[in-house]
Amino acid sequence: MKKTFFILALMAVTATITTARTVRRQLSIFQSSVPETETLAPENMEFVYDYRFCVDTTGALKENYDSDNMLLQIGPDGLSKFSSYKNLTVDSILMRSTQEQIADAAKEGKLSTGEFMTIFKNYPAAGILTHTEKICQDWFRYDEEMPSLDWELTDSVTNVLGYECRSARCNYRGRKWTAFYTEDIPLMDGPWKLHGLPGLIMKASDADGHYTFECIGIKSKADRPITIYKVPFNKTDRKGYYDARHRYEVNPYTYYEATTGGHITVTDGAGNPTLDAYDPIELPYDYLETDWKK
Repeated sequence: MKKTFFILALMAVTATITTARTVRRQLSIFQSSVPETETLAPENMEFVYDYRFCVDTTGALKENYDSDNMLLQIGPDGLSKFSSYKNLTVDSILMRSTQEQIADAAKEGKLSTGEFMTIFKNYPAAGILTHTEKICQDWFRYDEEMPSLDWELTDSVTNVLGYECRSARCNYRGRKWTAFYTEDIPLMDGPWKLHGLPGLIMKASDADGHYTFECIGIKSKADRPITIYKVPFNKTDRKGYYDARHRYEVNPYTYYEATTGGHITVTDGAGNPTLDAYDPIELPYDYLETDWKK
């Protein structure tokens, strides 16, 4: 399997509202191969979560929420991986298709990717959390100690997939989270970086409703291995990752040109150059962790 990425198509889209204020920019880069992977462990169980996130807290966009299905893979000794289920599907298509089939799939929109955020718990060692993510054409990675979440158990109860779930609250890196966990699945894990309750976290949301996770599927006996891409990661820390992500999202075109040496011409619907396309914008949302600027 080749490590080299081959760009099939590059499309820049600028979304605007009636006030002509740009609220979202999107840079889509399709690739025709999947990086080599390293198998970390066989998995024992897997859980699919519906992940919903607000892309415009101002309400300027009609569809101001987006979503992705995320997969939590549980392995031995507390090792787990939380990543996009959609990306696993795209990887599978790429690995079993010819270049011609890949080109056709890209034109038909079948290679649309999901979140590139991947969270490993207890990797590369016990007590370590690893975050990897692709930003434009760059792969980033940072390791940190597993965060200690100071949960307060509360009295609320709900039902998720037939499991009775009890509630807990905590403040974590700028957001107030409410989680529902089930002791019927005795795993002290959950979506994203959330963990540390006496049962699997089946549902969680922040107080503003900007980010939510809800388990929608369980496979108690799974045979999909837990893997990590073998790519040249830019190793950084949490602050460095957020700095790079923010630079990209406020101006993806400038970031792309600065990091790849390529060039992008942004045009409007009539084919005319968009003169302010390279002006930085103010993002109408914040990240899962809001303390990164401090």
